[in-house]
Amino acid sequence: MAEHSTPHFHNTAGHAEVRVGSKEFMCIGALPPFDHPHVYIDMGADNQAVCPYCSTLYVFDASLHGGASPADCVYHDDAEAA
Repeated sequence: MAEHSTPHFHNTAGHAEVRVGSKEFMCIGALPPFDHPHVYIDMGADNQAVCPYCSTLYVFDASLHGGASPADCVYHDDAEAA
């Protein structure tokens, strides 16, 4: 199965902010099974956005090239990789 074309991020650890290297992404809240509905977020011309479900503040950082800081906030669906 193909990888997500849209990056997925989570904030299980409850960080004050998560820096992300993409302005278009999905927020899943926490890791499954405690995730919320997966929400598509598009920052548009802005450099930050707040998830309407979990209130995570996402801040764009182009140097991350699609990743996140902290790095463990990138969601990898192990079931899709199998």
